[in-house]
Amino acid sequence: MKKTGLFLAAALLAASAASSAYAQGTVKIGLIMAYSGQFADTATQMDNAIKLYMKQHGDTVAGKKIEIIRKDTGGPNPDVAKRLAQELIVRDNIDILAGFTLTPEALGAADASAEAKKFMVVMNAATSIITTKSPYMARTSLTIPQLENTLGGWAAKNGVKKAYTMVSDYGPGIDAETWFQKGFKAAGGEIVGSVRMAVANPDFSAYIQRMKDLNPEAVFIFIPGGAQPVAITKALQERGIDPNKVKIMAQGELTMDDTALKNMGDAGLGIITVFHYGWEHKSKMNEDFVKAYNAEFKRNPDVFSIGGWDGMHLIYEALKKTGGKADGESLIGAAKGMAWESPRGPISIDPATRDIVQTVYIRRVEKVNGNNQNVEFDKVEKVKDPAK
Repeated sequence: MKKTGLFLAAALLAASAASSAYAQGTVKIGLIMAYSGQFADTATQMDNAIKLYMKQHGDTVAGKKIEIIRKDTGGPNPDVAKRLAQELIVRDNIDILAGFTLTPEALGAADASAEAKKFMVVMNAATSIITTKSPYMARTSLTIPQLENTLGGWAAKNGVKKAYTMVSDYGPGIDAETWFQKGFKAAGGEIVGSVRMAVANPDFSAYIQRMKDLNPEAVFIFIPGGAQPVAITKALQERGIDPNKVKIMAQGELTMDDTALKNMGDAGLGIITVFHYGWEHKSKMNEDFVKAYNAEFKRNPDVFSIGGWDGMHLIYEALKKTGGKADGESLIGAAKGMAWESPRGPISIDPATRDIVQTVYIRRVEKVNGNNQNVEFDKVEKVKDPAK
């Protein structure tokens, strides 16, 4: 209690200093992300989009100069994220907290947002409960239940009667298993088996053989990105699992990376994934976004990029609505119910939960101009987080 009281007192002092900064015409945004460590590329993609948004839209909003202060958590460390959030509020007098590559970062900083009444924009972390931890928080990325519940329901409604689930044995994987199964069962499907796989260096062949022995119509897979997508698709091929005979379904990380898709070869063809964004999405706005992103950073944007892009859009538009007022109450009030057209499609902020509402896309890996590519072929519009 004593530490909390001290922090609150310091936060009040910071609020006074922040008011001075406001009077001087500056709005400070503290970005907390894993700029180093194994998730550094995720942070890079988010930050690239933030930089591009500011380049295209300027660094002044409603007469206020936007100043970015970047802080590195070094990885999924909630204690570091909390300390950095407190330092940004007390020492740097920031007005807005933003970024959050990973769930532990967002949860670690949430208390600081709530105590100091600072607007907080989550641009990636996807665990459903995050937005319940501070009334001043909004999210512009996704939730895992939002995607998996949709995919489960879609699969059952599109002819899959029996499915098997294979997920990595950690928080996001368990969430994915839970919500795919809920959506699938609610739409009339039957789960014939499930397995949770070791997160680090798993032997996929044994897990796949167990699934194959049950001969399901479809298998749902959730694994981290990086090296594992190529490894599991090769293991599926080696065990004779043909995506044209057994539907292979997954969250988009399985086929997100262009290099991984290329390395999968024909073993990747026919894999079905669910995602809220891919650079391949067909719209004029997205074509312009991809072109500008490639010109600036020599690579395609991804789901991390779009979270950063739309996070900055939310901040800019909220500041416009408040006339430059940057206190938490004003900004979260402006954010609730806000709707706009994103490169991913139409999105909005649910006024009740402060979470994103968006179109969820069903994609299939196909050959496009001789290369493996995710191709959207179905969608479910205006999806809210079912966990809330």
